[in-house]
Amino acid sequence: MRTTRGTARSNPVIALLAALATLLGLVALGALGPATAQARERAGEQAPKQDRPAGAAAATGLHISDGRLLEGNGNDFVMRGVNHAHTWYPGETQSLADIKATGANTVRVVLSDGHRWTRNGPAEVAGIVGQCKANRLICVLEVHDTTGYGEDAAAGTLDHAADYWISLRDVLTGEENYVVINIGNEPWGNTDPAGWTAPTTAAVQKLRAAGFEHTIMVDAPNWGQDWQGVMRANAQAVYDADTTGNLIFSIHMYSVYNTAAKVTEYLNSFVDAGLPLLIGEFGGPADQWGDPDEDTMMAVAEQLGLGYLAWSWSGNTDPVLNLTIDFDPSRLSSWGERVFHGVNGIAQTSREATVYGGGDPGDTEAPTAPGAPTASAVTATSAALTWTAASDNVAVAGYDVVRVSGGTETTVAASATNSATVTGLTADTAYTFAVYARDAAGNRSARSATVSVTTDEDGGTPGVGCSVGYRVVGDWSAGFQGEIVIRNTGTAAIEGWTLGFAFANGQTITNMWGGTPAQSGGTVSVTPASYTSSIAAGGSVTVGFTAARGGTNTAPTAFTLSGATCATA
Repeated sequence: MRTTRGTARSNPVIALLAALATLLGLVALGALGPATAQARERAGEQAPKQDRPAGAAAATGLHISDGRLLEGNGNDFVMRGVNHAHTWYPGETQSLADIKATGANTVRVVLSDGHRWTRNGPAEVAGIVGQCKANRLICVLEVHDTTGYGEDAAAGTLDHAADYWISLRDVLTGEENYVVINIGNEPWGNTDPAGWTAPTTAAVQKLRAAGFEHTIMVDAPNWGQDWQGVMRANAQAVYDADTTGNLIFSIHMYSVYNTAAKVTEYLNSFVDAGLPLLIGEFGGPADQWGDPDEDTMMAVAEQLGLGYLAWSWSGNTDPVLNLTIDFDPSRLSSWGERVFHGVNGIAQTSREATVYGGGDPGDTEAPTAPGAPTASAVTATSAALTWTAASDNVAVAGYDVVRVSGGTETTVAASATNSATVTGLTADTAYTFAVYARDAAGNRSARSATVSVTTDEDGGTPGVGCSVGYRVVGDWSAGFQGEIVIRNTGTAAIEGWTLGFAFANGQTITNMWGGTPAQSGGTVSVTPASYTSSIAAGGSVTVGFTAARGGTNTAPTAFTLSGATCATA
């Protein structure tokens, strides 16, 4: 769990984690050994087979086989989705449809068993499952009250969470094709994390004894990050204790996982052992505890065919982790842009569950090749591409734009439509781009013909036309959350901008997403993040921040963009 309304950042000693993890090296423990195996598909190699326990019943719905999560029909299923804080925001029921519209195939829904927050009862949970099914999403249901047990005195036990799931058995039985039960979120803190193993095993066995046949998900200790390797060392024993073999492990990756080596080594260790794993939560934006390496998390998850679920849709008290602003799907944060539209993101890699008709394993026909892309609105750092749509015997699910350089290709954008804007380019540089189409079954077309583009020289941003909207989103005794919307009212794209304004009452920015602040006294200048650096003509970008304040919090009244005065909106 990362902070959401009614919670605090869940680890009072997490500032020590990066240093301790470095000292420990996240060394392989127990039976898991060095991380040298590859995904099952690569080079004909195969991870050690995890047989179902002797006497296990035939699989029902979503299930585990050979270390992989499969659907009831045997089709491989890789989760690509987000977390949604339902228990604190029960009125945001539209969010499931909005999450589906991003291309996600899974949503992890925060629930409460009543120990710490208001209990979500059977009728409410049945409604959530119904909404997941109506929106063609696989539904991971989790109890959040267990977060940080052993270190956070307010946390509940896994045994109490198991009793909660048993109380919901009538509404969950028969939903095995659609629902995964995540027994308890981050169910152990940093105090004696070895204590995680026994209650985790007992909770799994309690649910199996009650007749649950669902795939069960278990979170790691150390507030989900397993930086002391307890889950990794004991995963085989916990897995073997499940009479069905339908158990999947969940690692939460935040600031502990701040290097590619740490991310790669941990994920590969489970693949090496043939044990099922996904990234049940992860964050990308840097915070006061460190800077997670989300690019490696997403890339390695895609390489190994492991699921990932980003934290979180909206509503965080640490707003840098909001994928959307105020639950509005039209207002993605830079974090949301990365997760949904970036390389190895949801738009590019998600495949709908076949139980809903997506990814039909019988569909082996690839789409036709898209038309050759054409370029427009070429600037020093971006280019807009359009192409003639491909066709498919079922339906085209999306397109991948690649940069072609000699014999190599690099994916640079993904789109659900026949257009995309490639950003982050270098001024006065030649590029070659092409496009692939893909369908819901994962079939990929032949590559389109290429287009060559040379970016403009970097001549600054002359003739800027802009307006700026400023508002306070949330306010508390000594601080507030603000939002700045920068609109391009000109006829050409704005690139490489710098926003200037001044606070009148000593306000001090403490954190920002969508941009990087520099502040001297009351004067503030903001440079863009990679995902907000280009503002299309008629378009806008959003920068959010938190700040400290005194008794008065007067809003800035004047703004400049790259030296040009902007209107206020």
